[in-house]
Amino acid sequence: MRFRHISFLVSAALSIIAILLYFFHGLNFGIDFVGGTLIEVQSKSGSADLAKMRATLSGLGLGDVQLQEFGGPTNVLIRVAQQPGGEQAQQTAIGKVRQALGDEVDYRRVEVVGPRVSSELLAKSTIGLGLAIFGILIYLWFRFEWQFSLGAMIANVHDLVLTIGYMSLTQIDFDLSSIAALLTILGYSLNDTVVIYDRIREMLRRYKRMSMPDLLNISVNSTLSRSIITHVTVTLALLALLLFGGHAIHSFVATMIFGVVLVGTYTSVFIAAPILIYLGVGTTRMEAEDSPAKEKASTRES
Repeated sequence: MRFRHISFLVSAALSIIAILLYFFHGLNFGIDFVGGTLIEVQSKSGSADLAKMRATLSGLGLGDVQLQEFGGPTNVLIRVAQQPGGEQAQQTAIGKVRQALGDEVDYRRVEVVGPRVSSELLAKSTIGLGLAIFGILIYLWFRFEWQFSLGAMIANVHDLVLTIGYMSLTQIDFDLSSIAALLTILGYSLNDTVVIYDRIREMLRRYKRMSMPDLLNISVNSTLSRSIITHVTVTLALLALLLFGGHAIHSFVATMIFGVVLVGTYTSVFIAAPILIYLGVGTTRMEAEDSPAKEKASTRES
């Protein structure tokens, strides 16, 4: 815990940079949030060749075009970014897609998602993320003392801020899968923090006179092997998705790797645990133990 001052300064600096990136650089909102066109097609000649279709459509000058398998290897969902120029521009984009793909596919569904629908979706996603954070706060409030609850919330918010800053810096697509990634990061961060806090609470009962820095070191070290195994397992699964999952889930996987594997591991050890010192956990414990001794001493003197 002797490096806690450095870790707090680093985290504060990175958090400020992440916030500045969000406000001045912004996020690269995907079709889900800025509107666009959804086209569901079915290949006539067996499994669809996503790489070939992506190469064909990327040269049409339509901006962001996303493809993913939908319901089976022959079905493909194409998402075309919102085109400037109103409804006529969207229909022109649909015509270009039809012309590029030709008669190789059947068109099963064509939908235009307007800016109003996408803005409502963004608002609902933000509300959902806020409700998740509030629910976590309520859970922690009943599970631990207020110092532990506040420490866990600070760790969770720290993970979210840095992850959003990363997404702003790299300009990867921010879509509905990104919201799912942020919620998953919250869950993993909370899980790691609760494991460490449970061990700290156990050590507080066992070693009543040990200094808080030493107690935190023992607690973190005793859970370190478990944390390493968990994160290695998650990393292997995410790397497999990154290599073989395709473009459709790239933003989800990249966000998870950064938020869970990198930031989450760092936060659990260097933020969530040492922040308890500044929240007065050790001070409260020592005062609680010293007060009966002081009362006995004053009684004897009287």
